[in-house]
Amino acid sequence: MTNQHYTLFDTPIGICGIEWGPRGINGVQLPMGSEEKTVNRIHQRHGEISEAEPTAAVQHAIERIVELLEGKADDLTDIALDLEGVPAFNRSVYEIARTIPPGKTLTYGDIAKRLGGVELSRDVGQALGRNPCPIVVPCHRVLAAGNKPGGFSANGGVSTKLKMLRIEGAIVNHTPSLFD
Repeated sequence: MTNQHYTLFDTPIGICGIEWGPRGINGVQLPMGSEEKTVNRIHQRHGEISEAEPTAAVQHAIERIVELLEGKADDLTDIALDLEGVPAFNRSVYEIARTIPPGKTLTYGDIAKRLGGVELSRDVGQALGRNPCPIVVPCHRVLAAGNKPGGFSANGGVSTKLKMLRIEGAIVNHTPSLFD
């Protein structure tokens, strides 16, 4: 990708990255355990991408992401994303996921029903597993059947997902031990 840039920023869950191009934000990288691993993952996804100072819009998005991860309720729905090249089905999943407010959850089946039928649940899960902009597209707010945590492809897996849900004050039907 040409004219693609990234920057790293610190959050309560670790060092995250954000990527952008001429049309806006096209990636958010959750922490990978170290700054080096996070940068390596950004390069794996975007190839030739350079580190740069964020634009005003990107800096504003970073500040809001950090505040959300500090517990301030913000749905981030007005942050513009450039999802060119993302399959239409995945974009539809992401649009629905972006309607889930902080502290609330949906299941893969809930999203699948909105897209045409519960039989699409696995496809919804796969789309969320390929989410290029986690946090802004809050895939962590989507649970498996029975409101179980399900999978999470970020470093730390389900424990990271549960930590993010705890920060947001999500009310889910889990046994308390899943959050400890």
